[in-house]
Amino acid sequence: MVVHKQKKNKRMRGAKTTHGYGAKKKHRGSGNKGGKGMAGSGKRADQKKTMILKVFGNEYFGRHGFKRPQKMLRKIKTINIEVLDKKIDYYLHEKLISKEGDFYVVDLSKLGYNKLLAKGNVKNKYKIKADYFSGLAVEKIKEAGGEIIDGNTK
Repeated sequence: MVVHKQKKNKRMRGAKTTHGYGAKKKHRGSGNKGGKGMAGSGKRADQKKTMILKVFGNEYFGRHGFKRPQKMLRKIKTINIEVLDKKIDYYLHEKLISKEGDFYVVDLSKLGYNKLLAKGNVKNKYKIKADYFSGLAVEKIKEAGGEIIDGNTK
């Protein structure tokens, strides 16, 4: 005679959703125990509010701080003098910059940048137009005999 032995895990399955624990709500995580930490200190727990106020003060309830509107942030994309010097031939070939006498005329907004940084040495004379400059970059360009044109002034 063949004996059909049923697997234990199959027996513990119960209905599709309960897995042998009766109602669906009876086998949950911490919610079944009443929660962890500060759980239950919401609307219905007026008796806990005095304890919370003593421990945390008024900082526990409500919203705090200021959220900066992300639309108003300006994205600053930077380039170093060093990179400008390395790619000068490419930019001339692509006609993104021009040459007037000894000066290379550079509009950083055409290159996709809006701030010039000072890393590297200035090997050429530049007339650079940009929205922002680092202080050291301005010094280096002027020492090399170049000019700065502020893009913010009109």
